[in-house]
Amino acid sequence: MLGEITGMVLMSTEVGDYDRRLVILTKERGKLTAFARGARRPNSPLTASCQPFTYGRFTLHMGRDSNHVKTFEVDHYFQEVKQDLEAYAYGSYLCEMADYLTHEGLNDTEQLKLLYVTLRAIEKHKIPYPLIRRIYELRALAIDGEEIQVFSCVKCGKEGTAYVFRERAGGLICVDHCMQMSEERDILDGSTVYTLQYILSTPLERLYTFIVSEKVQMELDRICTAYMQEYVDKPFKSVDFLNSLS
Repeated sequence: MLGEITGMVLMSTEVGDYDRRLVILTKERGKLTAFARGARRPNSPLTASCQPFTYGRFTLHMGRDSNHVKTFEVDHYFQEVKQDLEAYAYGSYLCEMADYLTHEGLNDTEQLKLLYVTLRAIEKHKIPYPLIRRIYELRALAIDGEEIQVFSCVKCGKEGTAYVFRERAGGLICVDHCMQMSEERDILDGSTVYTLQYILSTPLERLYTFIVSEKVQMELDRICTAYMQEYVDKPFKSVDFLNSLS
């Protein structure tokens, strides 16, 4: 018996005639896989535990070669996310990225917290989904050890100047040290630099409390797309559909 764990269902797939295979991101044991036997039978008490985004407390039993869900108590369903197509698409992307960034048996509590507050932001829909996406990407990669350097030039350490972004350098480069800058549009808007700094430094409870201009959103899109291509070596299935919504 593994006992009670707290976590969120990242993925759920059908197995056999009546079972489901769950990928759960937990506080206590990082990411783990568990099977919910009979969860697809009518009136199964485990049906609720097998939906993506569902957050709660699981009681697991360790079998000979796999974990099995015995009981489940829901803390949050994120029903609004599940019922709206666009919200569901963004939520699915978050879970797919969380699955990629987390590891079995390792402490990924910060990733779980970030995923939870991000889904809450989608649920509340007070700021645009594309902005939520970019905030999540930047913060999730930072937790994983791939934080963009945005507080000073990666070449000389100069602060408070005009910057360009270079993904291969890992962050911002001041204009004086950027040998590749060929067009004036490469220079980031000062508000974009401030937004990057805020995203990477503010506490989670204040992370989703602002909106940005169209120009800043475009620059965040460009930065995150380039950085993800440089440091994430997996194509996410949900990205094509997500991009079609933009």
